[in-house]
Amino acid sequence: MFIAIVQIPMSKRPREAAVEAAQKSAPTYTALGAKGLLRKYYLNGEAGGGGVYLWESEAAARAWYTAEWEARMEKAFGAKPTVTYYDNHVVVDNESGQVRVDG
Repeated sequence: MFIAIVQIPMSKRPREAAVEAAQKSAPTYTALGAKGLLRKYYLNGEAGGGGVYLWESEAAARAWYTAEWEARMEKAFGAKPTVTYYDNHVVVDNESGQVRVDG
């Protein structure tokens, strides 16, 4: 698996506004399931907004974060996002009681 963390420098939103924005954009990320997105966590904090994305592969992640994507995000939020990539070899899943290696 592969993780991408997107950070957008912006003011922290009130909870209601953050939830509303996330629900509005959720269909976009639901559709990305067909392109390798396994999970997205929306971020909202003092350091800004963004998301933590769990992808099937590095190729799937990099196919999404294009120059066109960056331009759309900058236009929408008024700030340039940063994307940091990580290999993810081990997951501790306390909900299922499992430690998974490579998936």
